[in-house]
Amino acid sequence: MQAILKGMRVVEGSAFIAAPSGGMTLAQLGADVIRFDLIGGGLDYRRWPVDSKGNSLYWHGLNKGKRSIAIDFRRPEGQELVAELIARPGAEAGIFLSNFPARGWLSDERLRDRRNDLIYLSLSGDRHGGSALDYTVNCRLGLPWLSAAGDRPVNNPLPAWDLLAGQQIALGLLAAERHRRLTGAGQFVRIALADVALAVMGHLGYIAEVEMNGIGRQPVGNHVFGSFGYDFACRCGRRVMIVGVSPRQWQAIVAVTATGDAVNALEQELKLNFNREGDRFRARERLANLFGLWFAQRDFAAASSELDRLGVCWGPYQTVAELVQQDEECSSANPLFSRIEQPGIGNLLTPSQALRFGGLDSMPPAPAPLLGQHTDEILAQELGLSTVEIGGLYDRGLVAGAEQGAAI
Repeated sequence: MQAILKGMRVVEGSAFIAAPSGGMTLAQLGADVIRFDLIGGGLDYRRWPVDSKGNSLYWHGLNKGKRSIAIDFRRPEGQELVAELIARPGAEAGIFLSNFPARGWLSDERLRDRRNDLIYLSLSGDRHGGSALDYTVNCRLGLPWLSAAGDRPVNNPLPAWDLLAGQQIALGLLAAERHRRLTGAGQFVRIALADVALAVMGHLGYIAEVEMNGIGRQPVGNHVFGSFGYDFACRCGRRVMIVGVSPRQWQAIVAVTATGDAVNALEQELKLNFNREGDRFRARERLANLFGLWFAQRDFAAASSELDRLGVCWGPYQTVAELVQQDEECSSANPLFSRIEQPGIGNLLTPSQALRFGGLDSMPPAPAPLLGQHTDEILAQELGLSTVEIGGLYDRGLVAGAEQGAAI
């Protein structure tokens, strides 16, 4: 964690992945991100994976470094407190991100009446304000057919569009905050999960491919589209993925497999030029057959040593358990990770932000809060309530602290 955004204050009302990951990105860069949840937890508070006590490892993973207030915002009094928190004064405050519907008490108009220079980023599923999740967006794009098993599409378990939307949320808030500093003007920023995905399909040429060539992307299995890349089985059964996108990467593959003469002969036979990525893709099956023999004659240890020695771009196939238990890159040997004590759960290997700013000191990542852990300090410090006033909120069941708000 590096506090390059120290002083920036953000209020977050969110659930699931995209919006919480946007807020977490800002928190891990040093912003003060205050997350408000219903007493007892919101929609995603107990989402899987969970530990043996039922604590959501998912929720805690996406809320690192934030502060938490547990408040019953279903009631008008609770809504008033949250609205005050969102629109509180200060040059670094007045920033709100949410994927809750931007209507009623959370409408831009109602909140902007309290603070005209408010920065409000609202995430929806689609541009019409409808709901959508990563899986419902991804199937519409056609991508599951590219990893199809026979006549049945195969979903990818990585929520790519949620994660990309989270980064766009962080970027959008930073851009709007810069604009406000320069002009004094606030912003109501809209972003839709489906639009994030559609934009990427255009950026990567999938849309143009259909328009210009009259045909969409076809499944290619474990080959790398438009270049050379494939997975190979070593003699011991372990598999590796190699990729030759750049000329140097391609030459390293030919060198390590000692197939220069055979590759040249294939090039002449097919009248192709393997210095071009596209030609390597056209000959992908024949090339994979040439290289496959080299891997089949070697155990993983010998193959990996040679691949490293000659600078091949490659990676091992391994399970998530193998990644965590055996791979040094997923350990505290990597500066990205630290072991921290996560309240309510235990000692966890925890990643920080992948960005590295050379002029700032690094600190271990901060844990996720207990639900309602910071209720008292937020009410006192941010809203200026007295001890008596805060006690009255507790008495009326409007707020809860960590003891009441945390999972049992």
